[in-house]
This record gives sequence, structure tokens and C-alpha cells, in this order.
Amino acid sequence: MTHDTEAVLEAELEPHEPAAAELAARQRVRDRATGLTHHEAQAALEAVLADAGDLERADAAVRAEAAEWQRISELLFDHGGPYAPDTDAYVQGQLTARQHHRG
Repeated sequence: MTHDTEAVLEAELEPHEPAAAELAARQRVRDRATGLTHHEAQAALEAVLADAGDLERADAAVRAEAAEWQRISELLFDHGGPYAPDTDAYVQGQLTARQHHRG
């Protein structure tokens, strides 16, 4: 992964109000990642990056998808088990924040 790609992925994870397409892309990744191991999540990230080509020029949904695969891959690196959104502190924090924001 190049330094430019890493910078784009890091920027995508910065707090911001995501567009509907970004939210949908992240949810698709989480659904697909459920039950995957680190190596499987890493392979999915590499496939997204290969398909995207120049990530800096990709649309927001593609960048969000790649960033979510990156985040999940890093989460699973020393986790040892399969991915589960219910035990993902980042996801649970987002859900809680959205509930408070709506309320």
C-alpha cells in the first residue's frame, strides 16, 4: 500500500458527517466481513484497492468501503477471531452517537 493510499484511508476515518452512500458502503462491508478472519478481511481490502485504482480519484463510497476494510483488517490483526459488528467498539460507538444525535 502506498503512502498516498494510506493517507486517503486515514482521512476517510476522520470524524465527518458521512453521506448516505458512505454509510451504505460501510454497512455492506460490515455485513460481508461478519465471520471473516484477519487474512480474509485483508484480502478483501486488497481487492477493493486493486479495483479502485487511484483511490484519491475514487468516489466517496469506494473510499469509505476501502477505509472500512482497512479498519476491520487492523482490528482483526491481533484479535484472533472472526469479525462481529456487535463486538466492534467503533461500530457500537457510532450507533450510540447517532441515537443521541437523533434524540
